[in-house]
Amino acid sequence: MEPISPVVISVPHAGRDYPLPLRAALRVPLAAIRGLEDRYADAIALGAREIETLFVAARARAWIDLNRSEQERDPRLDDGARAGGPPLSAKLRSGLGLVPRRVGNSGDIWSRRLGGDEVDARIRLDHRPYHAAIAAALASARARFGVAVLLDVHSMPPLGDPTTAPRLVLGDRFGKSAAARFQGRLEAVARTHNIACAANTPYSGGHILERHGDPRRGIHAIQLEIDRTLYLDAALDQPGPGLKAMVKLLRSIIDALADEAIPAALAAE
Repeated sequence: MEPISPVVISVPHAGRDYPLPLRAALRVPLAAIRGLEDRYADAIALGAREIETLFVAARARAWIDLNRSEQERDPRLDDGARAGGPPLSAKLRSGLGLVPRRVGNSGDIWSRRLGGDEVDARIRLDHRPYHAAIAAALASARARFGVAVLLDVHSMPPLGDPTTAPRLVLGDRFGKSAAARFQGRLEAVARTHNIACAANTPYSGGHILERHGDPRRGIHAIQLEIDRTLYLDAALDQPGPGLKAMVKLLRSIIDALADEAIPAALAAE
């Protein structure tokens, strides 16, 4: 089916499906690894989405992190990690690789090492299909409109005093994954909603932006981080009274991206 909008939405970290093999291998309570979730970020995206193509990962991030490359396998956890490769990234050294090894102050989360075949299966069954679906949707949007925009939706813990700290962070890998006009347009949306916004600091975008953003080919990718206190309850566990406002904000962001993309699409016709 042809896309109706040039905007494609991805929510890779809100999955709450914890398979039995994962739960059986934990050394910490299940509640501890929920800290890896972008808790109910999917509720914002599902509420805001109208005609856009939307991908929401069901599997928990603890099972496999869709925002890490296949090569970011942790040698301290994964028997399939290759030795003697490139230096480990900061995220991988901290335990946040393709399969996370640590979360917050809970320490190591696994009671055993993972076999290379186990992680291979997660890559084959979860990681690759998600990225293939995003790539296909962006290609279809690019073919129809001459331009496509991926909005990768995440949530973050508070960055500090809510009266002064940014409540939204927009990432475009410092201009590598999207044209500057999209970032500027979204900053204007945040101002309209009276929400403090930052660009690329402390989150500039991960593997999803690196893999799919290609502005030279008319495919732009932007990461959106939303302060969880804006839409969750006081325990940061369940949707709270701010959810409706965040749905409205995300709808405005989607509309702004589409509006910014359409002139380029018209010029390509």
